[in-house]
Amino acid sequence: MNFKANESKQKLRGGYYTPLDLAVFLTKWICEINPKNVLEPSCGDGIFFEALSRINGPSNIAATAFEIDKNEALRAKKRAERFKINTEVYPTDFLAWSIKKMISGDLPFDAVLGNPPFIRYQYLPEGFQENTEEIFNLLNLPFTKHTNAWVPFILASIALLKPGGRLAMVIPSEIIHIPYAQSLRTYLGKECHKIVIIDPQELWFEDTLQGAVLLLAEKKQEHQDTEGLGIYPVRNREFLDLDPYRIFSAPKSINGKTVEGKWTRALLDLETRTLLDKLSEHPRIFRFKDIADVDVGIVTGANNYFLINDEVVAKFRLSKWIYPMFGRSEHCPGVIYNEKQHQENIKNGKPTNFVWFKDKSAQNDPAAKAYISYGKKQNLHTRYKCRTRNLWYSVPSVYSTEIGMLKRAHDTPRLIFNKISAFTTDTAYRIKSRIKPERLVGSFINSLTALSTEIEGRHYGGGVLELVPSEIERLLIPLPHQVSTSVGDLDHSIRSMPIENVLSLQDGRILKGLGLSRVSQQQLFNAWSELRNRRQRVSSDLN
Repeated sequence: MNFKANESKQKLRGGYYTPLDLAVFLTKWICEINPKNVLEPSCGDGIFFEALSRINGPSNIAATAFEIDKNEALRAKKRAERFKINTEVYPTDFLAWSIKKMISGDLPFDAVLGNPPFIRYQYLPEGFQENTEEIFNLLNLPFTKHTNAWVPFILASIALLKPGGRLAMVIPSEIIHIPYAQSLRTYLGKECHKIVIIDPQELWFEDTLQGAVLLLAEKKQEHQDTEGLGIYPVRNREFLDLDPYRIFSAPKSINGKTVEGKWTRALLDLETRTLLDKLSEHPRIFRFKDIADVDVGIVTGANNYFLINDEVVAKFRLSKWIYPMFGRSEHCPGVIYNEKQHQENIKNGKPTNFVWFKDKSAQNDPAAKAYISYGKKQNLHTRYKCRTRNLWYSVPSVYSTEIGMLKRAHDTPRLIFNKISAFTTDTAYRIKSRIKPERLVGSFINSLTALSTEIEGRHYGGGVLELVPSEIERLLIPLPHQVSTSVGDLDHSIRSMPIENVLSLQDGRILKGLGLSRVSQQQLFNAWSELRNRRQRVSSDLN
């Protein structure tokens, strides 16, 4: 976790300014309905006011804008005056203002434009945190402290829109899959007639890994049906030359199960979604939670202190207190962690040793006592995870399992057969299998499960896939009768072949064993490849 003191001023303010060409495109779309009253809840330096001028929008538009940074608010006001846009810019908190409006039942706006702040809840001042939670409460939505400022900004903006009104915003691409945005996805699905996400292959903001999308949402009118969600993939900026109406109308909207949870399924074509639904009912395809349990790894609170290489062991004479461990992908490039792999890690100077002082008797050993004192000199005993223990240096919940799983993956996650009962830190999960561990490890690598990890997991700007236990529990695992995979052969394949080749080999055994045709196997593989490439921002054909 990053702490507030370590973050940049830009990140704490959440200011990633919208390029003018994107602002013009969004403004064109909302102006199709000839709005009279427009909201800009976080106007920054006023780029959308210039966009209104560029498109020669309706002459009677009145804009209401908010910007908490007083210097930026002044710049925005001057920009509005320069471009002759009738605007009131309030240098105050939009959320506090919106709460009063929501309580009064006032729906003053025909359209909303903007680029809400991207700020983690933990970095918001206390008053902003309280207002954020109040927005969720007013809308009867589940609240989580993992949220981000852009979520309540959109919630409040939609709430203040008139029926038939439009919202056009630049927002994080995480809206599609991140758990903390689930309340927002649910609310948009309930309140909006149609939602379209314009999904770019590239990053739009310089000097940041933050992925962004364009959100176009049209609020329902009374008794109007819900069309659902459509995703429109784009490459580069050519789409900006198209009519926004054409783009909003282009994607085939998806409703029902596809948009109830994460929106990742909406990135798949109808045939693939239908195949997935069919396979989820197959008697030999299981949810992970039905065949195994997932638990987090060991939480040390100070990995650099508790996870050490042999050189540190020798320096502090700690051989009596160490146990084998792994916790990173480079510790185990295959699917087997055995003595050979462990010795190779030792030879390469990796931190392969977990220091475990089981109880206060460690203080009776001079070497252990010296190392504990060494940790105190670094103030490790004051760290939150350490200071809440009875003995700061005695790590709790220490046990190993026959299977481990790294929390993050580049191409696709894999299970690791832990043959030497090595410990794992919280960079990995501990898996207790209710079937033979070799079978679970060998069956986990296939295109169906790989696709399932992309649908259930989440990723951030850097493109690394991450899964938490609740997401792992939902993964689809095929276990066909009378089909076995050699874990040793799989380990060799993963170490020596591209993952695409490994998946193809595994599909020919496991998915074929379920009765899937080669065409269906390829369909799953292609869908996984498409989602993986999107996550990593690798070029692929766009529909």
